[in-house]
Amino acid sequence: MNYVLYAVPFFFLLIALELLADRWRGMRTYRLADAINSLSAGVLSTTLGLLTKVVGLLTYTFAWQNWGVFELSAQNLWVWVFAFVFYDFCYYWNHRLGHERNVLWAAHSVHHQSEEYNLSTALRQTSTGWIFGWIFYLPMALLGVPPLVFLTVAALNLLYQFWVHTRHIPKLGWFEWVFISPSNHRVHHAQNVVYMDRNYGGVFILWDRLFGTFQEELDEEPVVFGVTTPLASWNPLWANLQFYAVLWQDAARAGSLWDKLRIWFMRTGWRPADVAARYPQSKADLSQFEKFHVPLRPAHQVYAAVQFVLYVAAGSYLLANGATQSVAVLLGSCAWMAFGLYVLGMWLENRPHALGLEALRLLLNAPALWLAEQAGLLPITGLGWGMLLGYSLASGVALVLMSRRSANAVPA
Repeated sequence: MNYVLYAVPFFFLLIALELLADRWRGMRTYRLADAINSLSAGVLSTTLGLLTKVVGLLTYTFAWQNWGVFELSAQNLWVWVFAFVFYDFCYYWNHRLGHERNVLWAAHSVHHQSEEYNLSTALRQTSTGWIFGWIFYLPMALLGVPPLVFLTVAALNLLYQFWVHTRHIPKLGWFEWVFISPSNHRVHHAQNVVYMDRNYGGVFILWDRLFGTFQEELDEEPVVFGVTTPLASWNPLWANLQFYAVLWQDAARAGSLWDKLRIWFMRTGWRPADVAARYPQSKADLSQFEKFHVPLRPAHQVYAAVQFVLYVAAGSYLLANGATQSVAVLLGSCAWMAFGLYVLGMWLENRPHALGLEALRLLLNAPALWLAEQAGLLPITGLGWGMLLGYSLASGVALVLMSRRSANAVPA
């Protein structure tokens, strides 16, 4: 069962309730562009996951079948409880090393780039974590945890983490001695020095208390969310590539071949001495911290939100139907999704070429839909083609009106 797919409506219901709580309490924990960027990263991650999750599943199943020490039965309740707790232990080390090693941080940093903290941040997931992430769960296979049990507890662990991404829930007393809570997870998303690289558990905070990585949220130290190397972009593709590009650039500049190789696996923040001397990096003063922002007219924001809703719907459809599709169909779907989300990011950044890219995106939807129909991914009737035509015309008219209004605007 795909638990994440069934949870999607509840995710968006809770986001809507959090927005109401924002209004009721006079808080502002959401910005449209930031939320769309976080959700775009999530949509991209789940779409690409249709292709990449097979890596982890195949390696896990192979290890379980060939090297499993015990034969644990999914019929026993204690196996499920054991697997749930042990998964979180493995997750702790996956998560911790994701902060402590350069190449792992390059994948995980996507989740931390938002400078807001709300339920949309929970859905901001990496598209490259599959490269190394599967390694950390092999101990479960070696101990004989069946793949069905593994996949189920992994989904439950992920679903649990959704609710802790909020600023509206205060400290929870005794609960925080055992479980991850919104308060101690806010600490995890901070870039304050006192908070950085703390509270790694997914469900249980016990691992952090046991291994010395726990930090309580302090009243005298308000959390500043984000990363010390800001993304400064609403582009979900760049969000996934940013830190890889930083490492690649430093590796290319390094004079030593050894430094070029080891930089990827050194502790996060480590740089070759010659590179650090020639290209010093300064850390931002948090007392002067300003969130990334691109001014955008209300009509442009509404247009982006409407277009993004369609990608959420498409992503949900792919999540529900992608498992039965060929690799070629999934590759095409991922390319279509990635391009559309890239264009949406350019639109939110108000780039000069955003209008042309958006027009191209609208024109490409018809051939993309035809290919989806030919592949059997999405049966289309005459009504479906009519709806696409109506949507394209409405979007085109909106583009023309917004471009005219922008051209006629009097500079302030």
